[in-house]
Amino acid sequence: MHLYAIDWIIVFLCMAVCFVPALFFGRRAGKNTAEFFASGRSVPWWLAGLSMVATTFSSDTPNWVTEQVRKFGVAGNWQWWAFVLTGVATVFFFARLWRRSGVMTDLEFYEMRYSGKAASIVRGFRAVYLGLFFNCFIMGTVTLAASKIANILFGLPRWETIVICGVLNVIFAAHSGLWGVLVIDMIQFFIKMTAVIAAAYFSLKQVGGLSVLIEKLGHLQVVTTDGAQPVMSPIDGTGQPILNILPNFSLWQLALMVFIMPIAVSWWANWYPGAEPGGGSYIAQRMLASKSEKDSLGSTLFFNLAHYVLRPWPWIITALCSIIVFPDLASIKAAFPNADTSLLGHDSAFPAMLKFLPAGFVGLMVGGLIAANSSTILTHLNWGSSYLVHDFYRRFMNTSADERHYVNVGRICTVFLYVFAGLLSVKMTSAQQAFQILLSIGAGTGLLYIVRWFWWRVSAWCEVAAMAASLLSAVGIPYLAKLGILPQLGFAQTTILQVGFTTVCWLVAAFVAPQTDRAKLIEFYKRVHPAGPGWEKVREEANVTPEEVALHGDHMGLATLGWISGCAVIWSSLFCIGNFLYGRLNLALLLLVIFIASGLLLLYVVRNLWSDRSQTSPAGKSPPISESVAK
Repeated sequence: MHLYAIDWIIVFLCMAVCFVPALFFGRRAGKNTAEFFASGRSVPWWLAGLSMVATTFSSDTPNWVTEQVRKFGVAGNWQWWAFVLTGVATVFFFARLWRRSGVMTDLEFYEMRYSGKAASIVRGFRAVYLGLFFNCFIMGTVTLAASKIANILFGLPRWETIVICGVLNVIFAAHSGLWGVLVIDMIQFFIKMTAVIAAAYFSLKQVGGLSVLIEKLGHLQVVTTDGAQPVMSPIDGTGQPILNILPNFSLWQLALMVFIMPIAVSWWANWYPGAEPGGGSYIAQRMLASKSEKDSLGSTLFFNLAHYVLRPWPWIITALCSIIVFPDLASIKAAFPNADTSLLGHDSAFPAMLKFLPAGFVGLMVGGLIAANSSTILTHLNWGSSYLVHDFYRRFMNTSADERHYVNVGRICTVFLYVFAGLLSVKMTSAQQAFQILLSIGAGTGLLYIVRWFWWRVSAWCEVAAMAASLLSAVGIPYLAKLGILPQLGFAQTTILQVGFTTVCWLVAAFVAPQTDRAKLIEFYKRVHPAGPGWEKVREEANVTPEEVALHGDHMGLATLGWISGCAVIWSSLFCIGNFLYGRLNLALLLLVIFIASGLLLLYVVRNLWSDRSQTSPAGKSPPISESVAK
């Protein structure tokens, strides 16, 4: 792809608009770790929400969506659409609890919720496990996508892309802290959305328009078998119709993987950054940085609406167009003969479609892709270094240094994390492969991260058992299948076994392992005021009156109604847009009615929750947990 002068000007302007404002936050971020990692807990809902959306819109996201559409049709997106259930649950059940906790990182939660050495062990282990290995694995997938895009468009070798992205991201992450990340995210979101909409428009123009696209693909199905490339053929019931939003349930293995497993199990059982059961990772970081419980709830609600409604269809339209223009990998290779064959895959079809952008829009897309890469990498660098510094180095290695020292250590960790992530990206080949590995590692732990808020009996040993069982099953089940002890299973069946094994292990630990000290449970309850019958015993021992329970209550019935209506709003609007694009106007109008009705119900719930007296409760004014831990 050739960039003209106008393209380079637009690229420069995009980068200047995104990154220059972040330079002004360096001094503020350097004051202390609360500013560097949590923006002084003063972030408004709209900024936190925009940052969440921008972070989850990475350079690998359009690539991954394109791969799903080309392999499994539009229905393949249920692998992430199912996590609507997780995201909206975080809005109504967990956002306010996280904000009340007052912790700086979600790992600090462990020593607030649990007692003894086990709590410290879990916090320290997960600081390294998540902050270093898991976090760098995610950054590796993002860097892999950037390498594929740069190789397809400009012929850049992988190492050059890694170096260029590293220099840009590390400098700003180390200099400006979370404030800079938030500001960069806010601007980048609008640039990225404009760029992908332009990509969809010119992709449609290349294939002859939306009506031609629907006509050509409306009678085609995709047939995908293990180890083979997907094949397009006329619809005869033996494959997945490309345009269908629901899977072909007669193909039970496909339906199990892309729909049944995600909608029935994955959303509550699997831990995945950005869609964690119970909230966590950088989503929790934004909630904790919010200036109030109301802002915490509002930011996560806005995030889920924008994440699932605004973004998917430009990616999907571009992916559908790529099936017509590049029906197989050979056609991509023929169009880009100098591309590195080790990087070519069906996720390469998205950058391949960008060759049809005219001058000016090429620069916008390049600026948007840089923005997409940076918004995610910057977040993960700040989030990962917060774990390594606050939850490991400060907690276990150097407990008495001044704030400036910890900020400087955070900046050093930022550099180290990207170097490690860049090395990992060299070993990766596919976005789908990375996605499945991440789900596999966290399979079965998700339910624990939900239940620990509502049941006092969950202890630190449950966390230990869940992590050990999840890791053991992720390695052990494929190994036993390789030895012939277990049958060869698909990804979905393997995940079900993992979830069952891990869940049984941590439930057993809840009853047979040492319990959390009563004093710690009472302290946790008085700080966070979790709802539900699972804390009744602790409430009685803490002498909490019914009036106080009502003052801090989260209105579980109203929250459940908000969860249901929120999911209905997102799915109905998402599929209303899709059916409108398909020309299925009757179904689109029906979904529009459902959207309006569920939207009115959602507004009713939100207004009642936001007007609740607990929004102004003094719980959020308690000292940061880091102070109590240090003492």
